[in-house]
Amino acid sequence: MSVTQPPSPSRSWTLRVRERAVEALPPEKLLADEQPTYVASWIYVFGVLSLSALGVIILSGCILALKGPGWWHFTGIGHFFNSIHLWSVELFFFFMVVHLWGKYWMAAWRGGRRQVWITGAVTFLVAIPCALTGYVSQQNFDSQWISAQAKDAMNAAGIGAFFNLLNFGQMYSYHILLLPLAVVALVVVHVLLVRKHGVVPPFALSDKLAVETPASPDGGAARPDGGEAGAEGGAAEPDAGVARAGGEASGPAEPS
Repeated sequence: MSVTQPPSPSRSWTLRVRERAVEALPPEKLLADEQPTYVASWIYVFGVLSLSALGVIILSGCILALKGPGWWHFTGIGHFFNSIHLWSVELFFFFMVVHLWGKYWMAAWRGGRRQVWITGAVTFLVAIPCALTGYVSQQNFDSQWISAQAKDAMNAAGIGAFFNLLNFGQMYSYHILLLPLAVVALVVVHVLLVRKHGVVPPFALSDKLAVETPASPDGGAARPDGGEAGAEGGAAEPDAGVARAGGEASGPAEPS
């Protein structure tokens, strides 16, 4: 009687998937317990604020979807959650726009972070129709006016037959299911890529000084005080001290 041998570990697809996942995103990166000091800058806060606003959007949106238009239009608590949902969307787009512009001027695609930048930009683009379908799903005169005006733009773009803004059922299903799933999936991928590649650092001060410092006629770099560097053409040393990681500053170099 023959006994069936278990598959070799090297041929197990679950093992291969697990090994590749751990190799691509080790636990110390996925759940990091420390971050670089430059993350304390205010420009790095808007990504987390966007995630926080998205969480409030999802929570308030689930409550509104369960209760229905009659509840959010004609009850006090319904008005409250409707306003929470609206203003969390407003804050989400505000935080996300500041986050995108900040990372654009920091060239956040540096250091192999191209996919991080692309997923963030695509998330913003997908969130726009998600918000539009929400506006036309309000079931009031505001949504009727927006639907009637926007349908001409959809027809002009050639997608009016597939994306009918006057069809409440279609817009509502897009708003509470399909587009939110796309946004959440893109956000998850974006956050995982940030964990994998790390937060983009600011531009190095030495690179900025090298770009801003003009060259002297003899080939040496001009000093900020009007003098020139040595005959060898070496870079000029700034007169101010350089800040250390602990917050101290080293004094200017003393002449030898």
